[in-house]
Amino acid sequence: MAKSKTEKIMFYGTGRRKQAIARVRLVEGSGKVTINGKDMDDYFGTETLKVIVRQPLTVTNNATKYDVICKVVGGGFTGQAGAIRHGIARALLEANGEHRPILKANGFLTRDPRMKERKKYGLKKARRAPQFSKR
Repeated sequence: MAKSKTEKIMFYGTGRRKQAIARVRLVEGSGKVTINGKDMDDYFGTETLKVIVRQPLTVTNNATKYDVICKVVGGGFTGQAGAIRHGIARALLEANGEHRPILKANGFLTRDPRMKERKKYGLKKARRAPQFSKR
């Protein structure tokens, strides 16, 4: 089936970090980043999180080639930014396989394995013991 001229080519990637899961779409465009229906500047307050999100695009020189549209759920803002970065890197890999060495060298394709440690019985949290009292 032939694609019509109005239909845009999209590349998909799923990124995860801690409890956050990001579903990312890359569409040919001008470099606009939309997160959960909001502009990235409105969604993330700090500049460092915006830099984290843009890292895969800047490293591969695609900052103005693709628009990024993503839905992200769970976790906090830092975890969400890491999940979006992971998703963008995977989508870029789908778009062009030649980016793999650059993305791999910068660690954008590796899923961050650090998770919250489970709570153990007899303790208040994962490692926090109840307060000790002599009497």
